[in-house]
Amino acid sequence: MNRIPDTSGSHWMRTAAIPAYPPLLDGDEADADVAVIGAGIAGLSVAWELSRAGRTVVLLEADRVAGGVTGHTTGKLSALHTTVYDGLRSSHGPDAARVYAQSQMAAVRHVGEVAAELGVDCELELRPALTYCEDPEGTDALRAEAEAAKEAGLDASFVTETDLPYPVAGAVRVEDQAQFHPRKYLRALAADLVVRGGRIHEQTRVTGLDEGEPCRLTTASGATVTARAVVVATHHPVFDRGLLAARLTQHRDLVVAGPLPADRDPQGMYITREGGKRSVRTAPYGDGRLLIVTGEVFTPGTESDTEGRYQRLTAWMRERFPGVTPTHRWAAQDNAATDTVPLIGPLHHGDDPRVFVATGFAGWGMAGGVLAGRLLSGLITGQAPPEWAQLYDPRRPGSVLRTAPSVAKAQWDVGKHFVKDRLDTTLGRGPADAVEDIGPGEGAVVRVGGRACAVHRDESGRLHPLSAVCTHLGCLVAFNPAERTWECPCHGSRFDIDGEVLQGPALHPLEAYDPDDLGR
Repeated sequence: MNRIPDTSGSHWMRTAAIPAYPPLLDGDEADADVAVIGAGIAGLSVAWELSRAGRTVVLLEADRVAGGVTGHTTGKLSALHTTVYDGLRSSHGPDAARVYAQSQMAAVRHVGEVAAELGVDCELELRPALTYCEDPEGTDALRAEAEAAKEAGLDASFVTETDLPYPVAGAVRVEDQAQFHPRKYLRALAADLVVRGGRIHEQTRVTGLDEGEPCRLTTASGATVTARAVVVATHHPVFDRGLLAARLTQHRDLVVAGPLPADRDPQGMYITREGGKRSVRTAPYGDGRLLIVTGEVFTPGTESDTEGRYQRLTAWMRERFPGVTPTHRWAAQDNAATDTVPLIGPLHHGDDPRVFVATGFAGWGMAGGVLAGRLLSGLITGQAPPEWAQLYDPRRPGSVLRTAPSVAKAQWDVGKHFVKDRLDTTLGRGPADAVEDIGPGEGAVVRVGGRACAVHRDESGRLHPLSAVCTHLGCLVAFNPAERTWECPCHGSRFDIDGEVLQGPALHPLEAYDPDDLGR
């Protein structure tokens, strides 16, 4: 099997370096009107909007600015989210679909306005967005979506011709959408935030939250931050006192990309749910374009053949765009609310909310993160919130009841992994019966001395044994061989081969074991 080159990783990460910001260290203290946890597009947008509104802000990032989910996106700014409008019209009513379209389009336009204000070249390009199908049986659903999107206020139509180099049976087309380089945009936002007096601290993982008056945050390094309000913008909420995890599902998407001559650019952003989802766009790349293809969706911690998925995605790219050779690959992780509408607003019920959250963007976090910045800034500053605040409120009436079947399924999946994975490991039904079965570059969960151990053997033969128990809520992790990571199937936490947290909601690393205790 020919492995796709992946040394370049995410195109966005490799082509837009962001200056380092200092961490908070043991004994450091900080105070601000608002503390924002997470420096992806949602957190940075919130922090910048608040700073522009005259509030003092401290932005805390466990790793690097725009280096997590935001650094591995596809960079689409679109209000067309596959077939969301027909579903919203049916489940929430036509007014909800209209408000959703209005708010998403406001976010798309806002990026252009902010980029112009800051004078940043973030490769912003206006493009139509299209949701398409190749199977004629899917056209009725797309006709309904086009009608619902148009009724909601978008410039939408149903078409049967596109600029893709292969035929489609039908597509919803929405004009005046956009695509951009997310890290170039956010690099400028971060720099302007600091100019306005905001503070950014990277390598500062928040591990504690006391919702007093003021709120008090503690970090893994021993620093403390006090603030009158807190925003949790960590993709999956690291503090979840509103029990949002029960209303969120996790998924991981793979991405492959390769150079495409400019005259073969399909001139749009395309997505289909057929074939395990396929998403297509291009980006500026030297004298030509970079073709970016996304798909092969799976739940973190449940896929043992990630490499095979990369190969299927690559084969699809080569079939549909002959002559394109993949030069990049990376993966993105998203979560979705069970009722399809992101959760942006107060973290839990109360007359005087001080903690807010932004999550559940369902793969559309670029527009969603910008939207969250504007909405949460309005709520925190006491300005009249946009008309759409109620739609996104995590406490929205009837949301849990209306989506009870979806919530129940999500929690059934969590419970199934919690019990079944332990049973399989105890009975030796895992991917390896013993440490000796694990080859170089491989990893598996094995039972050693009554403990579930996550063991990786590196290419030199050295073992990296860890506790297999996720430090979030105790599910067992599984090995992702393509990315060399440990992933939790319950809520999507990810760890490197030495157990360090790569992605929450876990706050603490996996416990490391002594290789000598494995009885080699």
